[in-house]
Amino acid sequence: MILEAVSVGSMGVNCYILAEAKGSRAIIIDPGDQAFKIRNVLDKYGLKPAFIINTHGHFDHIGADNDFGIPVYAHTSDIPLLKDALLNLSGLFSSPVMVESEIKSLEDNQIIDLDGIRLKVLHTPGHTEGGITLLLQKPVDKIAFTGDTLFCGGIGRSDLAGGSQDLLVKSIKEKLFTLADDTRIYPGHGRPSTVGEEKRSGLL
Repeated sequence: MILEAVSVGSMGVNCYILAEAKGSRAIIIDPGDQAFKIRNVLDKYGLKPAFIINTHGHFDHIGADNDFGIPVYAHTSDIPLLKDALLNLSGLFSSPVMVESEIKSLEDNQIIDLDGIRLKVLHTPGHTEGGITLLLQKPVDKIAFTGDTLFCGGIGRSDLAGGSQDLLVKSIKEKLFTLADDTRIYPGHGRPSTVGEEKRSGLL
């Protein structure tokens, strides 16, 4: 399996590229900016991008959604953010972002399959209404892409539009902290961690 992280944009978003093997199709998670960096990884392994998954709809995670000509998946509740520069917060800056690619909706517990890759969608609202975590089930398990819900040593903000501290804490306690302690988390910013490490840190 290929799993490679690329830090993109001024906010250092972790974009993840997932594929079964060299020369296969790839999933791009959160291509926030700097599409050329992402293409360098695709070219390195001879990968063909199949679709994008956004863990949530803030501009720093969706900025390069239009650059690959492939469908974009997001939770139903965050699809409005992809289409509205004010809702995704890019309207506050000089470069409004609006996703023009085909957008497909995701729901809690939905399974996403591509070749030998299988991901399960966990709806983890709180940072945004439609925030999700992607739980890898095949070809290996115990890997979770947590977006801006849970970080190494921290949790996501809940003070932005659509955010809720109560929902964020509930998502982490009921959806993430119930995973095996050795589940490795790959967050939207910063370095990886494990569920056990974050439970022991006393974040909540």
